[in-house]
Amino acid sequence: MPKLTKELLDTYKTPASPETGYIKVGMNTCGISAGAQKIYDAFVHKVKEKNIPIEIKKCGCLGMCHAEPLIEVKIGGKPSVLYGRLDREKALSLLENKSLPEFLVEESPGQKKIVLRNCGVIDPERIEDYLEKQGYQAIKKSIFELGPEKTIEEIKKSGLRGRGGAGFPTWRKWKSTRESESSDDNHHGRFIICNGDEGDPGAYMDRSVLEGDPHSVIEGMMIAGYAIGSSTGYFYIRAEYPLAVERIRKAIAQCYRYGLLGKNILQSDFNFDLETRLGAGAFVCGEETALIASIEGRRGYPRPRPPYPSVKGLWGKPTAINNVETLANVPYIILNGGENYSRIGTGQSRGTKVFALTGKIMNSGLAEVPMGMTLREIIYKIGGGIANNKEFKAVQTGGPSGGIISKDHLDTPISYESLQELGSIMGSGGMIVMDEDDCAVDVAKFFMKFCFDESCGKCAPCRIGTAQALKILEKITGGNGRREDLDNLKRICHAMQKASLCGLGQTAPNPLLSSLRNFEDEYLEHIEDKICRAGRCRELMKRPE
Repeated sequence: MPKLTKELLDTYKTPASPETGYIKVGMNTCGISAGAQKIYDAFVHKVKEKNIPIEIKKCGCLGMCHAEPLIEVKIGGKPSVLYGRLDREKALSLLENKSLPEFLVEESPGQKKIVLRNCGVIDPERIEDYLEKQGYQAIKKSIFELGPEKTIEEIKKSGLRGRGGAGFPTWRKWKSTRESESSDDNHHGRFIICNGDEGDPGAYMDRSVLEGDPHSVIEGMMIAGYAIGSSTGYFYIRAEYPLAVERIRKAIAQCYRYGLLGKNILQSDFNFDLETRLGAGAFVCGEETALIASIEGRRGYPRPRPPYPSVKGLWGKPTAINNVETLANVPYIILNGGENYSRIGTGQSRGTKVFALTGKIMNSGLAEVPMGMTLREIIYKIGGGIANNKEFKAVQTGGPSGGIISKDHLDTPISYESLQELGSIMGSGGMIVMDEDDCAVDVAKFFMKFCFDESCGKCAPCRIGTAQALKILEKITGGNGRREDLDNLKRICHAMQKASLCGLGQTAPNPLLSSLRNFEDEYLEHIEDKICRAGRCRELMKRPE
């Protein structure tokens, strides 16, 4: 296979659809678990057996996980149509040009796909598909037109902030890493890491991107490596994501065969290598310093900062760590310009954000929306509203580190700042919807139990604070709470926020404090009236009259 040069790269153009048409089957984890593999195999077998002139393709997640398995059909010059919830027999009937209108599905309105631009469009296991979608044109532009400093400048113009936590400006992290002194003049002394250790309950955005468009993340890492002056990058992915690991490794191998990784990429002087490291599933390893310790083969304990990883990171060398979604934005920004990207969004929150809509919602799945869209629009316009005609109660954003937001704030525009004002965070993008049958106290207890279980135990504020807060919450939900317990919970939470070593302990109180702020009446009902209005707490099953 010839190594790609910048001239050969330009020979890849988006091909015209075959006149005979095609059938695409969504083959991410969600689709496969719903039976997509059997449907795909049946299509391949039937087309071969009957010599039917139609192409059978794989693709990644289309975002509508509630309708899996998803099948896109395009025959001849007709527009493509999308079917959902098909079994094997009904799917095979599509080869006979049958129409199944009751299984037709449509994508939710209001989305702007940048991170998910290729998911559900290309076969994630074919580098050729990615190349035909302007793949690796962005790294070519960085190398031959922009250079490292201007590449960082484009990211600065875009306003891109980290999509995995507190929203630190991406350009600033890159610039700090590039300017930090390294002991190796050959650029082996700096590293770029992709944080794929997605551990929030109900969150699967990063997994879907890694499975559906692995090359976009690889290209994002290459651009980041070039910009900071690194020749080595690491994917850190939790082992519970076997399909994501498999597809990333396959994509990396393809890049080496095409000469897009290794020495003299695109016949330039840029050298870059990529490796994968698997995490064992410890939630705390999503924190940068704990993640670094895990890659180094040590137990995933966080360490005090400063020094920050951009100064002293992996093996003591300057290191930039970005999550999957952040890196997937980078090729789009470089190709289309930072100013173009910055026109999307609101205030200091530019671009789009991918959310995983789960819980008591009609249309669970992934949604990529412009920053500034309101919670109400996401839940009702894209998510289809509350399942089973129930009343909306709350939405929890940001995973175990996020807050529980009541219906009074449904018209809040989504941004880093607006969510912080409500006692929540953007986090990686989990969005769990609750209805009238959910108990705010029970939900707070669930997330505190999660943080207690996942605490590494290194620092006392987190280790002891989560244990004591959980003990009090169990006391309240067990019918033995007292009014002073609420003051004790607040005191413990504020101590954890101020004194915990890492972000896990500092943000673990968010669900509890936000539920106290928005649903204090429920806490008082548990304590004084011995009633759980939702009927969730076993010892308080009696509902109010």
